[in-house]
Amino acid sequence: MTTAKDFFTEEERARIESAVQQAEKMTSGEIVPMVVDDSYDYLRAEILGGGLFSLATAVSLSWAFFDESLWHFLWLFLLCYFPFKCLIRNLPSLRRRLIHPDEINEEVAEKAGLAFLEQGLHHTRDETGILILISLFERRVHVLADRGINDVVPANHWDAIVQTITDGIHRGETCDALCAAIESCGRILAEKFPVKADDTDELSNLIIE
Repeated sequence: MTTAKDFFTEEERARIESAVQQAEKMTSGEIVPMVVDDSYDYLRAEILGGGLFSLATAVSLSWAFFDESLWHFLWLFLLCYFPFKCLIRNLPSLRRRLIHPDEINEEVAEKAGLAFLEQGLHHTRDETGILILISLFERRVHVLADRGINDVVPANHWDAIVQTITDGIHRGETCDALCAAIESCGRILAEKFPVKADDTDELSNLIIE
């Protein structure tokens, strides 16, 4: 799986940062794109998957070769468990299938909330920070705005931003899609939070974690 560090080229990073700078020229809002490898480690998926695959393998082998012996089943189960657990850890597509979509959505939302606080988006002067989180393992995009924005911009406005980026990822055009989404955020924010004469760039224009 491509890591966050390698997800964008240097040229693409420069384009994204430039898109943020251009968007923020229209608004006092702060737009922060962020790319992370994953939002959670999902150890339970590894444990559950390792147990299920080991159980199936041990039952099959003990039935086929050892006359359904419980003792042979036990050592076969233990022998298979850790290799299967490691296999699941290193096969993201398989591990995702062992995680309920609702859990994935909750973990990405929680990661966005934590990142919002850790990166100081809640400390902007007018409470107008907005985080665009791309979580690679989960294949999810989450947009989180500060309360100054949420007071005047309906939450469903961000659904189109999420869809723009998601569609771009599926087409292999993530950088173009993210830049377009940033531009859209800038237009939305400019309507309610026009740029001020003393406005400063308070936050990072791109975070890779």
